[in-house]
Amino acid sequence: MSQVANYLDLAPIRRARGTIKLPGSKSISNRILLLAALAEGETLIRDLLEADDTQVMLEALRTLGVTCKNEDGQAVRVRGAAGVFPVKKAELNLGNAGTAFRPLTAVLALCGGEYRLSGVARMDERPIGDLVDALRQLGASIEYLGEKGYPPLAIRPAVIRAGGKVSVRGDVSSQFLTGLLLALPLTGAKTVVSVEGELISKPYVEITLNTLRRFGVTVERDGWKAFTIPAGARYTGAGEIFVEGDASSASYFLAAGAISGLAGGGPVRVEGVGRESIQGDVRFAETLERMGAKIAMGANWIEAAAGPEAAQRGKLMAIDADFNHIPDAAMTAAVAALFADGASTLRNIGSWRVKETDRIAAMATELRKLGATVEEGRDSLRIEPPARLQPATIDTYDDHRMAMCFSLAALGGVAIRINDPDCVAKTFPGYFDALAGISER
Repeated sequence: MSQVANYLDLAPIRRARGTIKLPGSKSISNRILLLAALAEGETLIRDLLEADDTQVMLEALRTLGVTCKNEDGQAVRVRGAAGVFPVKKAELNLGNAGTAFRPLTAVLALCGGEYRLSGVARMDERPIGDLVDALRQLGASIEYLGEKGYPPLAIRPAVIRAGGKVSVRGDVSSQFLTGLLLALPLTGAKTVVSVEGELISKPYVEITLNTLRRFGVTVERDGWKAFTIPAGARYTGAGEIFVEGDASSASYFLAAGAISGLAGGGPVRVEGVGRESIQGDVRFAETLERMGAKIAMGANWIEAAAGPEAAQRGKLMAIDADFNHIPDAAMTAAVAALFADGASTLRNIGSWRVKETDRIAAMATELRKLGATVEEGRDSLRIEPPARLQPATIDTYDDHRMAMCFSLAALGGVAIRINDPDCVAKTFPGYFDALAGISER
């Protein structure tokens, strides 16, 4: 591979084989950082993701007066503020980190300070109105500084109603519910959060509930419609806590193992997630199995290769599947569909529209460059692979997952140029080096 100016040229990859040690999960890292900052006592966080989104959270917490000390071996020691940030007036620029912006909005709205929250231009296009509406039910004072329903925001001190009920929509982003669940224990009162509409990305809410338990707060769940924060809840330091590898990042390498196996390559193993993972995206392995991959799994690793039938045909199997539960990993499935024996349909992916870019439109555009026939629905994609992939220059829209998933097209025997490859720094700065480490060209 060669990087010149602001693009990266990937030569055709003959086959992929090897083992990848995954970076820490972004979703888990930022949840743990925030709860460690709100807890009583100290927490030593190991295997924390070192990437743009976690740096955004760390810088925000330090600005708010929380001591976060870097230690050897990707570890950070956080001295908790016991639910009260020392700094009561601050301006925070949170980039395009939704896992920082949404939870911090909820927490700071209940903290009795004066704060301004802003981000990059794309963040100003990502909706936050449903979370703001829920917080206002509790008495929070939040003002839109631009378009109604979107960042940037101004938060002012307010009298917060502790306890009772609050409702939030669940069909736009699960981060709105996550923000409430992380913030409400600060009130110390029993509160019931009801979810309006279908809750999307449920596995990410499971991550939130699991992380809350690690810091001493157990939330009762009534299906996916109601969540009860107990009276007297308070966060306590977790002592020492390890961050799982990122299951969304695992999807690229697992797909590489399955695709490469069609031409005699594979297997590819990822370490850091496995059977005991708390992340829903490990279920991407099930998608690959449906497509004809052979999957092996241990407590902390997953391995993928082409199954015998797929290897014999030289094609994966086309799928028609609902990806509401794993929207991030679904992007990898869209590129894997280029190697299938017919048209694949990805359904219930409407949340792609409000991510780092409009991912449905972006994926459709870039898949067509490779020769695919793509039908774009409101919340779906239908992908018919070409007889042979075409070399292409892929635009990434400042979206890390666009860059990573489209790198897999090089396994189709074509040269791929990735524009703005540095966008992977959001969650996986070393991604292209890791891919090169398992690739024969």
